[in-house]
Amino acid sequence: MKRSYKRTIKISLRTIFGKLKKRLIIIGGGASGFFCAINAAIKNPDLNILILEKQPKVLQKVKVSGGGRCNVTHACFSIAELVKKYPRGKSFLKKAFTHFSPKDTIAWFETRGINLKTEDDGRMFPTTDSSQTIIDCLLNEVTKYNIDLRLNTEVLAIEKNVSHFSLQLKNGTTLQADYIFVGAGGFPKEEQYQWLQRLGHTIEKPAPSLFTFNIPDKKLHDLMGLSIASTQVKIMGTKLQEAGPLLITHWGMSGPVILRLSAWGALELKQNNYEFTIFVNWLNESETQLRDRWNTIRNLQGSNKLVQKNPFGLQSRLWNYLLETAYINLETKWSELASKDQNKLIHILTTQSFEVKGKTTFKEEFVTCGGIQLDEIDPNTMESKLVPGLYFGGEIINVDGITGGFNFQHAWTSGYIAGNHIGNK
Repeated sequence: MKRSYKRTIKISLRTIFGKLKKRLIIIGGGASGFFCAINAAIKNPDLNILILEKQPKVLQKVKVSGGGRCNVTHACFSIAELVKKYPRGKSFLKKAFTHFSPKDTIAWFETRGINLKTEDDGRMFPTTDSSQTIIDCLLNEVTKYNIDLRLNTEVLAIEKNVSHFSLQLKNGTTLQADYIFVGAGGFPKEEQYQWLQRLGHTIEKPAPSLFTFNIPDKKLHDLMGLSIASTQVKIMGTKLQEAGPLLITHWGMSGPVILRLSAWGALELKQNNYEFTIFVNWLNESETQLRDRWNTIRNLQGSNKLVQKNPFGLQSRLWNYLLETAYINLETKWSELASKDQNKLIHILTTQSFEVKGKTTFKEEFVTCGGIQLDEIDPNTMESKLVPGLYFGGEIINVDGITGGFNFQHAWTSGYIAGNHIGNK
């Protein structure tokens, strides 16, 4: 009799108030979290959606990315080529990108009035050159779909019950949800993943990725601010080698070529305690190629002094530094350059060595590799294979790209896939 009465009350409540709303809680107010929330709401307007962010502000990586312009994605439209830009996660992403690719990202923002432009290196930015454009777009969508947002709210633990999840917050509150999406970003220490390990997930040990090289060379530091458009940098004792622009800083070296090397070598360089030797090819051509055209260069320069002009398009400050490093008198004429000095200069131009002693965080693009093991997540849904109803996206999983645009594309993709799948339930 009691069972029948309770069942009648439950049916009556559903009749009066309609179908009980399912609740989705997003942990992390970053790119993947916002994208999951918005796309879940688009797919299912009846969902009750709540974003929890432990910081006082949301979308902070979006804000600082690309020097405050936001590197939204990259103009790489072949999935086979796109996945090559990720040191970890290629096979996983090959499946994920079939659901939401850079073309889809461009279209998604365009339908909301945000046009993107492509720069020479393939990076894509809003035409406004302001990350606030992207932030405002995402915040407007959250408002449009009545998605709740709570700041300064940290989750300490998640418990999976028979029919729902319980979330224990740092402020002592307990929340319940039908679905959870974790887009909390990467953590630098393995113990910071314990709240997810308790759910049965395995963690790939984290390590910094996208960092710059500290080089204790005061003469090099004097060249701070110089950007060399085409270089090649190799890490001694490894197969790690990259070509591209290099930036000299007051602590050493940065720029795309260094950041890409740091991403590919993230785990290996950590094992070496960030102490290693690099070889810089300032011309991005082999020593053999340079030797083959050296006589032609000498003949063309004739009686010109080395200090007056260099035929390689290098900035005068860098050129003078290289001559001094080779102990060559700046007043020497090209026609008077001794054979031994010529050999030293060719070697330095193509294979100058530097000792790296540590790293510096590249604040705009800092990424942590490691996180949730990929074989525990379905790339077609972003749902945990171990805990039904639990989803992951962005940096919390073991995927990272060689620049910010590739990392954002992964964030948009994983958030979109999870949001769509949850919304369809």
